[in-house]
Amino acid sequence: MSEFEFNEKMMPLNLRFGVFITMNPGYAGRTELPDNLKALFRPVAMMIPDYRLIAQIILYSEGFVTADELARKMVNLYKLSSEQLSKQDHYDFGMRAVKSVLVMAGSLRRKDSTTEENIVLIRAMRDSNVPKFLEHDLPLFEGIVNDLFPGVEVPFIDYGKLQEAIENQLRKIKYQTPAKYIKKVIQLLETMMVRHGVMLVGLTGTGKTTCQRILGKALTQLYNDGNTSDPWYKSVHIDTLNPKAVTMGELFGETNIFTMEWTEGLVSKLFKDAVAALEGDKPDAKRWINFDGPVDALWIENMNTVLDDNKMLCLPNGQRIKMPATCTMMFEVQDLRVASPATVSRCGMVYLEPVHLGWKPLIKTWHENNTEVIPAQFLD
Repeated sequence: MSEFEFNEKMMPLNLRFGVFITMNPGYAGRTELPDNLKALFRPVAMMIPDYRLIAQIILYSEGFVTADELARKMVNLYKLSSEQLSKQDHYDFGMRAVKSVLVMAGSLRRKDSTTEENIVLIRAMRDSNVPKFLEHDLPLFEGIVNDLFPGVEVPFIDYGKLQEAIENQLRKIKYQTPAKYIKKVIQLLETMMVRHGVMLVGLTGTGKTTCQRILGKALTQLYNDGNTSDPWYKSVHIDTLNPKAVTMGELFGETNIFTMEWTEGLVSKLFKDAVAALEGDKPDAKRWINFDGPVDALWIENMNTVLDDNKMLCLPNGQRIKMPATCTMMFEVQDLRVASPATVSRCGMVYLEPVHLGWKPLIKTWHENNTEVIPAQFLD
């Protein structure tokens, strides 16, 4: 058969053409195929992949000699974590989380080939997971790590210059420097080293906006001071928008159905600006696109190709824009109750709780800002 009828038209049949649909209709943002379309396709059930074997192969490819043992321990760590830690919307222990840790372990291994392999892997797992855990889950995670790697002491990375820069930027705006909060700012940078999509999750007032702004200013300060020891010490430019304050057409662009004229969207404009900046006077400057608003399955699903390994923004008019290496997608959200697991698995998470900031820094900052307005006897 060389032709077939389609919508009352005869179409030529190309035997080299095939259609494959991957679907997981059990969660938000996904819908079932209509029955008349489903009948045209042969269903194929997929089984859960062997995480241990995948981790082992990636570790071997990254230069780990003891990859077999490390892969087994790593898979057990993620299995135990998913079973024993509390159930949170922003927790993910799936394949993407495993792969990001393995890639990070490989980069750490190449930086320092003298360190023991199990220490490198523990550091990668710790730096990738600790920022997203709730305060009461941290002891459980550390206990699991100690059980799987008994007697192994992992030294923390010294962020001396970065910590000084963060404290300096906080004091410039008369903010306090609580140790736990500064640690969260550093954890944001560590998460950005692993993922190009990062979510700051936490209640209003926990310091999400300040966290990313202070980190940007600190990195810019280190760059201006001539610190070139770390590739992340670069000038930072942050573009902030609220995705829920505009329509989908205004966010990603739309074509007028009457004039067929294409109107640029906010996201596509920011992406094109980031690409154009590569040829400007500061080609290595970092650009963070910050989505400060609720995440839901309506608009975030359109970002899936950007947040996964493709790093490609696909627009409604067929344009495809490659995300530059200098660009990072950031999201400030209160919670992820209506976000799909696909979105959660694609992003690195930094969770901020009130315990990281506390109430004392707020009182001290208020005190500093009002010393000239309110008489001294009322402030003491």
